[in-house]
Amino acid sequence: MKISQGLNGAGVGGSEHSLSPEELGLESDGLAELGAVGAAEGEGGPAAFVPEASAGFVSSPQVEELTQRALTYLDIGYPLHLAGFAGTGKTTLAFHIAAKLGRPVILIHGDDEFASSDLTGKDVGYRKLKLIDNYIHSVLRSEENMRVLWMENRLTTACRDGYTLIYDEFNRSRPEANNVLLSVLEERMLSLPALGRVQGGYIEVHPEFRAIFTSNPEEYAGAHKTPDALLDRLITINLGHYDRDTEVKIAAAQSGIAQADAELIVDVVRKLRTVGVNNHRPTIRACIAIARILARRAARARIDDDVFRWACRDVLSAETAKVKRDGESLMPRMIDEAVRHVCGRSRKRARKAAAR
Repeated sequence: MKISQGLNGAGVGGSEHSLSPEELGLESDGLAELGAVGAAEGEGGPAAFVPEASAGFVSSPQVEELTQRALTYLDIGYPLHLAGFAGTGKTTLAFHIAAKLGRPVILIHGDDEFASSDLTGKDVGYRKLKLIDNYIHSVLRSEENMRVLWMENRLTTACRDGYTLIYDEFNRSRPEANNVLLSVLEERMLSLPALGRVQGGYIEVHPEFRAIFTSNPEEYAGAHKTPDALLDRLITINLGHYDRDTEVKIAAAQSGIAQADAELIVDVVRKLRTVGVNNHRPTIRACIAIARILARRAARARIDDDVFRWACRDVLSAETAKVKRDGESLMPRMIDEAVRHVCGRSRKRARKAAAR
């Protein structure tokens, strides 16, 4: 995915920079990547971009059902909250939904260091002008003018211009920083006390403004508890793992491997999810990683393929289930058992099919 973005908000007016998904903080964690075209620049504020679903976007009945639910809520004017553990494709789904809206997008990543001003804007200094008029030699006239320099941030730009706001992992920001959202989402007013002397201290939110939030569970490191007052203003869709068919399509699309190999990889990963208690890992990211390794080495998902066996061990053995015996992880053994079970079952099905 490449996104063409004008950097007028950083004082580089008119210039453009092509950003990769990594520079935007995006990952291929669930669905195929999104493309983007064009750049929509707010006057004096951060630039927005217009997302567009690429031809390789992985869709399925489950994905489309989630998308239609989300669009219904957004069309009415409610902010959308996609909640779920890491690796469920929340951010990618948010961009897919935003692309359906057809409006420019402003992206914010939650940060524990944020204050409200990092969302709305702040005074960044003063500009002083001094005029000395000595046109008539015997008369000296001087005039001084000083004004505050205001730099708006992304929330203000989105509210003013009616963009779609994607606030990714918003609960990584401290609750007090997000308090400014309360009036935006309910009263459709953005409070800007620093501009009170020139604009009344607030701006009305554009009627086309829409907001999509994503969040990880509160027990994750760096995640804060979301205040009830904010949650009460959101419509939350809780995301889990996609169904098997969707995960197979994703693994195949992201790597280019055959569907039969993608099915075996997904089945191994899904079997390992049953290990341990309340275990959400491994996620679809593990499927994609193994599939890409096989594609790179022209390998197959077979029990007698060395590349497949060591790729599974290396990708999946990161203390996934935290199951130990005598201080040692049991994951390597469980991975080998899962590979043998899934591949053995696949061989039996193949023999039965050949015998018919």
